[in-house]
Amino acid sequence: MSILVEACVETLAESMIAERAGAGRLELCANMSVGGTTPSRQLFESVRERVRIPIAAMVRPRGGSFVYTPDEIEQIWRDLDLMKSLGADVLVFGILKDDGSVDRDRTGEFVARAGSTPVTMHLAFDKVPDLLATLDFLMEVGVSRVLTSGGAGEAAKGVETLASLVERGGDRISIMAGGKVRAHNALDIVRGSAVREIHARSEDDETRIRDLVRAVSMV
Repeated sequence: MSILVEACVETLAESMIAERAGAGRLELCANMSVGGTTPSRQLFESVRERVRIPIAAMVRPRGGSFVYTPDEIEQIWRDLDLMKSLGADVLVFGILKDDGSVDRDRTGEFVARAGSTPVTMHLAFDKVPDLLATLDFLMEVGVSRVLTSGGAGEAAKGVETLASLVERGGDRISIMAGGKVRAHNALDIVRGSAVREIHARSEDDETRIRDLVRAVSMV
């Protein structure tokens, strides 16, 4: 079974480079210097016009914590509607409560508003106190995918937990390994955890993604 490489990008040039290098999907963001925010209409449309691989659109009003004010939640709903209307193949988000747990009500609402568009919970997942219990909830409400390092900050350090999440999720939810995934460690991460998807920052380095794709092709 092939391993899908999702490349995190923030420009049209990076998007085209990632596709050319063999990435199977893009995560399109703005403002990667603060961890990624919702891309503009103009950026999304330019990428959609020039690349053929699926686009996962970030839905996040700002950098920083994943605890949002009521006004920011309203912005999330507007951004969700915009990205969905523009044809995003996946919607990426994460909303937490003050205690670090997932905001169950708003997570359920996000999935409902997304409708038939698959939803990924991003690395906010790594901040929750109980990863397995949270995964159970995300499966219940219909989240399609979780991006995670296994709570370790780096996927290579969280392989054991990633393996537990993969086992727990079964065929109900995809576990995508992220967090300093590089060509030199990707194969060990995949073999040790049984993830079928990995996530890596693309930037404008075609060699980085090409080498990563080549590395996981040896599974």
